[in-house]
Amino acid sequence: MTDDLPLIEPAADDSKAWAAAAQLIPLIGLGFIAPLIIWLIKRDEDPYVDYWAREALNFQISYLIYLIVSGLSILILIGIILLPVVAIWGLVVMIIAGVKAAGGTIWRYPLIIRFVK
Repeated sequence: MTDDLPLIEPAADDSKAWAAAAQLIPLIGLGFIAPLIIWLIKRDEDPYVDYWAREALNFQISYLIYLIVSGLSILILIGIILLPVVAIWGLVVMIIAGVKAAGGTIWRYPLIIRFVK
């Protein structure tokens, strides 16, 4: 899995902060809006921030879909277990991604659909 990761170095002093912000701001409830804004602002300036903001945006869109499906599956009772598991998984991987981005390493979110290439 690590063989197909791009080799991208932070271009500026604040690259890691922007990349980490794209991962962690959604934790306060802004969902895909924060990564989208960061990606639109920084995508042409810094490949490191571009990569991490795209990852965060793809994750947030995928996560929203997973939460909706889990919520709807409550009707067939599996959602009672599935919804909390998906919610906790999302929080954990957002924190891991924020730490990786702030540390200057490249990492991919597991189990996401890559809508934005």
